[in-house]
Amino acid sequence: MQPLHTTAGFATRLHEVYLRAMLAHRIREMAAVWEEEGVRIRRTLHANPELSYQEHETSALVRRHLQEWGIPHATMAGTGVVGLLHGKDPDSRVVALRADMDALPILEENNVPYRSTREGVMHACGHDVHTTCLLGAARILHTLRDEWKGTVKLVFQPGEEKNPGGASLMICEGVLENPRPEAIFGMHVNPQLEVGNVSFRSGKVMASADEIYITVRGAGGHAAAPHWTTDTILVASHIVTSLQQVVSRNSSPFSPSVLSICSIQGGHTTNVIPSEVRLMGTFRAMDEEWRFRAHGIIRRQVTAIAEAMGAEVDLHIDVGYPGVHNHEGLHAIARSLADDYMGPARVGETELRMGAEDFGFYTQHIPGCFFRLGTANASKGITHGVHTPRFDIDESAIPIGTGLMAWLGASAALPG
Repeated sequence: MQPLHTTAGFATRLHEVYLRAMLAHRIREMAAVWEEEGVRIRRTLHANPELSYQEHETSALVRRHLQEWGIPHATMAGTGVVGLLHGKDPDSRVVALRADMDALPILEENNVPYRSTREGVMHACGHDVHTTCLLGAARILHTLRDEWKGTVKLVFQPGEEKNPGGASLMICEGVLENPRPEAIFGMHVNPQLEVGNVSFRSGKVMASADEIYITVRGAGGHAAAPHWTTDTILVASHIVTSLQQVVSRNSSPFSPSVLSICSIQGGHTTNVIPSEVRLMGTFRAMDEEWRFRAHGIIRRQVTAIAEAMGAEVDLHIDVGYPGVHNHEGLHAIARSLADDYMGPARVGETELRMGAEDFGFYTQHIPGCFFRLGTANASKGITHGVHTPRFDIDESAIPIGTGLMAWLGASAALPG
């Protein structure tokens, strides 16, 4: 490149700026054209949701469109799909764009034409939107392949909603190899953010998530003779109370962490002490070192209480997703690109969340940036949260998410 202090250097730089502005303009135009088809695809996906690791029809839809557009692709991790897009000088950079495809076991309550046709299964977390936007971005980038440099890897993954997480399976099967992406971008709908806006955050974004399963066993019996029994209800109650101290008296108050016991099952009548009580809960943390130290504390407290009260206990901690950490350098690049594409007034700051996302597996291996797409419209009553039976989106968010994903894929310089 010519030095900027020379006339030739300035002209070269001016030409580069012009080409970038033209690329952004072209992407915006094509995203707007994509909106009608994107809405149709999203509604098809929404009406035909599939649970984690069962996304056979969704995977087939993705593969059918990639085949139609001439984009090379392959299946991975059962129902996952990986595609490759080559721009100019394809070896100069490799960026991955990711979408998840699975739905949730929720009965939809929306009265809309595209309501779920599958009883008790619903796209209540917006994965239909993510898949639609990545398909649109793929089509745009493929059409404009002579106007951007590098390679873009398309990652359509299964099973984000259920351990062990589709991302972990995709990684095990080599999604981050051949070619290896130098960075990965992921997007998630945000029903608390008005449509037309997006948000980013540097560093820690979301928590890790582990599942806790505890079974307390003892000699049950007549409630009128508790001295002949091991009161499993009482033991379980002490365990629940004690576990509340794991965070409050062991974790730094400056490191967010949550432990919640969300289910207690035992007994079936008023005068029988049950021989077994089951507890289930979740543990969330923002710090990986503290996360696994807490597992040890949980095990010690549960075991000690059960033994002291004469009960037996089985404890299983199902280690789930790691926290999502946005690479600081990649975040700065992505946010700047979003400012250029959408205007700074429409790009905000994502709040810290204790929810979890298996995108965190990717960020353990390569720089990642996970951002939010505003999908709310208060004037239309579209405000219900994810994982609820009334969740829906303002579909004008689709061309925004599509265009921004394409822009990031085509334009992101990679952090050193």
